Amino acid sequence: MTACPTGVAHTFMAAEALAEAGKAMGHAIRVETQGSVGAQDLLTEKEIADADVVVLACDIDVDPSRFAGKRIYRTSTSNALKKPRPTLEAALAQASVEDGSQPSGNSEGKSAKEKGVYKHLLTGVSFMLPMVVAGGLLIALSFVFGINAAEEEGSLAAALMTIGGGTAFALMIPVLAGYIAYSIADRPGIAPGMIGGMLAADIGSGFIGGILAGFLAGYVALAVTRHVKLPSSIESLKPILIIPLIASLVTGLVMIYIVGEPVAGILNALTNFLETMGSTNAVLLGILLGAMMCFDLGGPVNKAAYTFGVGLLASETYGPMAAIMAAGMVPPIGMGIASLVARSKFSAPEREAGKASFVLGMCFISEGAIPFAAKDPLRVIPACILGGALTGALSMLVGAKLMAPHGGIFVLLIPNAITPVLLYLGAIVIGSLITGLSYAMIKRGATQVAIAS
Repeated sequence: MTACPTGVAHTFMAAEALAEAGKAMGHAIRVETQGSVGAQDLLTEKEIADADVVVLACDIDVDPSRFAGKRIYRTSTSNALKKPRPTLEAALAQASVEDGSQPSGNSEGKSAKEKGVYKHLLTGVSFMLPMVVAGGLLIALSFVFGINAAEEEGSLAAALMTIGGGTAFALMIPVLAGYIAYSIADRPGIAPGMIGGMLAADIGSGFIGGILAGFLAGYVALAVTRHVKLPSSIESLKPILIIPLIASLVTGLVMIYIVGEPVAGILNALTNFLETMGSTNAVLLGILLGAMMCFDLGGPVNKAAYTFGVGLLASETYGPMAAIMAAGMVPPIGMGIASLVARSKFSAPEREAGKASFVLGMCFISEGAIPFAAKDPLRVIPACILGGALTGALSMLVGAKLMAPHGGIFVLLIPNAITPVLLYLGAIVIGSLITGLSYAMIKRGATQVAIAS
């Protein structure tokens, strides 16, 4: 099973890499993907019963209860994508039987509750993203009728703004907090997490407050689950009464009296800084965000920058998200350009991979450059960082704004989703050419791209 936070790139690329590696090793292998539209290629009960080993290549929580009693090996989608054969070899050698009750995650052989904050944060972000995408695009659609058209009561523009800004965006922070808590404490964490997230939004502490509320609610709910012992006659009330009550009460009081106002002040200061910063600071921020997006191509640094941009959308700060998406498109587009302009340096499989990489880049799937980076990291990564940092800087310099956090070049189909369009496209083109041409110059002769092994 494969699953990543956005359910788009790593999920399916890791599935393909594992499938190809398994066939090359002579094993019968089936992969279920937990993508953005839910489970696909669902494993049947017979396939699970017949399986020798279950590999959970998951960066977020998925339900592993179907695999109770089976030998299970846990890893990340990144490991499965970059090192599929070693991953399968390790699974065959190291997998162990579990009871199936613990959620899966991305740290081999460890309980989900021991994996730290990163996985829990990504789980919350993965559930929040659909709200952000839908809300951002609906807000952009309301601008089609005019920038101030939504102020006219009863108009279609006003309805779109209500759906997108008043409802979808209002749910962002509660959903983020609720599913961070869910990742920590399973279902008992959802209610107190969402309550804490709603309080964070009402107080004005935004996505930072929502993150804190999610962790607080999750760990309080987990502590109550583990340490509050009740008579067996009322133990059944614990998940539906005791845990939600105590965790919601503690989380709510802490958010209102301790965390809320200081965090709101921090968020307001950050928002004001981003809105009023001069061109020099904007360029420096764009360089930083662009470089982070290209540093590990969908890894922790990339996702940290992405999460920062998505979180700012809740406070109607759209510039960083524009720089982040533009820079994230550069590495795969650049690899496609390099494979085209320096054909003699690329093998036939590399040139085919370059075509796919170009298309993935247009869709804002940075992972399209991973096959090239895995084979030649010391040249590919610096070339990608150079182009991505320049693109991020240019995007911030021209004041580009992006209403939706995904979609790549196809977001242009929604009027006003990206502004200004031509200058934004220019930033992407310039950065991609820098990456592509620089890598074409420094690349050595043709070698096979490591795609599946």
